[in-house]
Amino acid sequence: QQPQQQQQQHGYGQAPPPQQHGYGQQPPANQQQQGYGAAPPPSYGQAAAPSYGTGPSHQAAHNQPNQYGGAVPSHMAGRGAAPNAPPPGVDPTLWQWFQAVDADSSGEISATELQQALVNANWSHFNAETCRLMIGMFDKDRTGTIDVREFASLWKYVNEWKSCFDRFDRDRSGNIDASELHQALTSFGYRLSMQFCQLCVRRYDRSSVTTMKFDDFIQCCVTMQTLTEGFKQRDTQRNGVVTLSYEDFLTLVLDTTM
Repeated sequence: QQPQQQQQQHGYGQAPPPQQHGYGQQPPANQQQQGYGAAPPPSYGQAAAPSYGTGPSHQAAHNQPNQYGGAVPSHMAGRGAAPNAPPPGVDPTLWQWFQAVDADSSGEISATELQQALVNANWSHFNAETCRLMIGMFDKDRTGTIDVREFASLWKYVNEWKSCFDRFDRDRSGNIDASELHQALTSFGYRLSMQFCQLCVRRYDRSSVTTMKFDDFIQCCVTMQTLTEGFKQRDTQRNGVVTLSYEDFLTLVLDTTM
């Protein structure tokens, strides 16, 4: 709960220094910033309409509709339920994918099943954390799994991310560095510094090679988008500045990472 005003505490056991602006207080009018690491206009980098940074443009996957990896691979073709007619409005190819990934024929896909279906350029399976985050992002009914319609949204997003990743993976190494990540995030509408992108690469570089694989790139993007959505709900003035209590800050971070 909020501490009483006369105690002047903010959750740390002592009051902040006098006239301190930043954490927990609104900065002076002449210091208010817009955006997330720079000082962009209220559009947050989007030319068409006010927006926070988002995932890759839906146009990015037009050349790869529901085709991440192509047809169902032979090593997955025998998994899941026997082929049958897709539900109304579900693409038949995507339905075939869904059935192949749904190893226990439950009609739902778990993070573990999703991990077995997704691979990087070096044929390594996606890391478990990336799959768990993606399930959480598209699991609208909070069951811990995704049904075929939620899977359709996830699959479309994977293709959009893959198309974007390939655009910035100039040498086709299957990895991107901090400079390429900065270009990618800028294309999403984020206004972030190169130092922040270097931090992201250090955070998600699982091989200590100062680059990120595709699954690490997705995990970075999912985390940023989820945090951005939580921030946006609190940014009622849409100026890129919020005042958070200590507990609200922890809730925002933990709700994203759990």
